Amino acid sequence: GVVTSITVKAGETVEAGQAIAVVEAMKMENILRAEKRAIVKRVAIEAGASLAVDELIMEFE
Repeated sequence: GVVTSITVKAGETVEAGQAIAVVEAMKMENILRAEKRAIVKRVAIEAGASLAVDELIMEFE
């Protein structure tokens, strides 16, 4: 898939259910959402990048 957008940045607090990224795969947009409240430790990939299987998108504290 291809990362079409990243909606958060490092240091930002995200809430459960908040959209954090959008990935397009097989002509479908998939919205990635936070599972729980957390702080974004780092964003490992930029919008427009192609993803490999199991590739890290972002880390949380």
